[in-house]
Amino acid sequence: MSPEIVTIIALVVIFAIATFLPINMGALAFVAAFVVGTLSVGLSTDDILTGFPAELVLTLIGVTYLFAIAQNNGTVDLLVRGAVRLVGGHVAAIPWVMFFVTAVLTAIGALSPAAVAIIAPIALTFAARHDISPLLMGMMVIHGAQGGGFSPISVYGVTVNTIVEGEGLPSSPLAVFLGALFFNIAIALVLFFLLGGRKLIGRKVAAEPVPQAEHAHGTVVRGHGAAPGPAVGGDSGDDTAEPGLSTAPQPVRFEQILTLVGLVVVAVLALVFDLDIGFVAITVAVVLALFSAAQHKGAVSQISWSTVLLIAGVLTFVSVLQEAGTIDYVGDAVIGLGVPLVIALLLAYIGGVVSAFASSTAIIGVAILLAVPFLEAGAISAVGVVVALSVASTIVDVSPFSTNGALVLAAAQDVDKDRFYKQILGYAAIVVAVGPLLAWLVFVVPGWL
Repeated sequence: MSPEIVTIIALVVIFAIATFLPINMGALAFVAAFVVGTLSVGLSTDDILTGFPAELVLTLIGVTYLFAIAQNNGTVDLLVRGAVRLVGGHVAAIPWVMFFVTAVLTAIGALSPAAVAIIAPIALTFAARHDISPLLMGMMVIHGAQGGGFSPISVYGVTVNTIVEGEGLPSSPLAVFLGALFFNIAIALVLFFLLGGRKLIGRKVAAEPVPQAEHAHGTVVRGHGAAPGPAVGGDSGDDTAEPGLSTAPQPVRFEQILTLVGLVVVAVLALVFDLDIGFVAITVAVVLALFSAAQHKGAVSQISWSTVLLIAGVLTFVSVLQEAGTIDYVGDAVIGLGVPLVIALLLAYIGGVVSAFASSTAIIGVAILLAVPFLEAGAISAVGVVVALSVASTIVDVSPFSTNGALVLAAAQDVDKDRFYKQILGYAAIVVAVGPLLAWLVFVVPGWL
């Protein structure tokens, strides 16, 4: 049996076992990478380890460590209160604030994972405080990042436009940008109403005159004898205030100011100077820990180590798939069909499926290059196909195996991580199954007709 077929079968087996048994999929993937890589693909263990996603692992560790410290000293709550005041306490507006803030960051040139790493912990903390679906909030952040990610000055936008122009195909940077933006806005609208957004309308967060004490894990105490934890009130549709997180002015402590400065430093160094966000985040986290070492001694245990294992294992196995030639094998089979409209659809699905596990930037380039031969014939709109492939290859970054999905999973607060992982995986499966088809219908079919 060829290595390409063996790797595909192994991938299916990994998913099946992890679905029905409580075994970390990352551990299974490491085993598959070792067994299949050495016995079928002919790789040495050194070759296999070259696929280990060290940069992503460091990003997950650094960002979750930093925000564990920010959570422990009340800085995250401080930021959430600021977001609440920004929209006048209207809870329903917060998911959209998170969507557009992340979109702006990626549109001005931030890498999508960097923007999600900064916004997701704040968004997920707010979701935990105010009974908002963490799936809704997390996916709003990711779709915001992807919506702004194809501006002419963004990483995705520059990648796509450079490839298209280099191949001499008709190009429209504005169409690529607006196509991705409005497609993600449409998905966000559907998510908002399907995941409980309607019941948020009319609810407000009220300022409380009662002093509060913030504890290490975000517990809020409201005066003598009050019960701990966020309180959520108000019926759906009522203009009712909920006292889960006070918007009243509160004293800002020195360590919170220091943490805010640290978060700004991370944002500037990662987004403006393009330094590795993992190294920057863990450096800032260690500096903050030095000022309150005793308080933050447990912060390392709050790093989502199961998520780190999951992502590292799966992406290491994906590198084995690439070394085995599985991606090229599937691509050649698709191109051999010879029908432009069908080829465009299948390439969209290849981009979507592979990008759910691997680098979206790399897959976009591969998908467009595979499409060049039939696009040069002019039988189908090149711009429409490029937009469809771009969208299909990035909306699947909601997958928990992608950087963005992993960051959202790691940032979730007060949830069962296994259950939340399955929710994200379920949503990602829907996006992978339906997203490329919708992108094809919206951007490719009209140009062919």
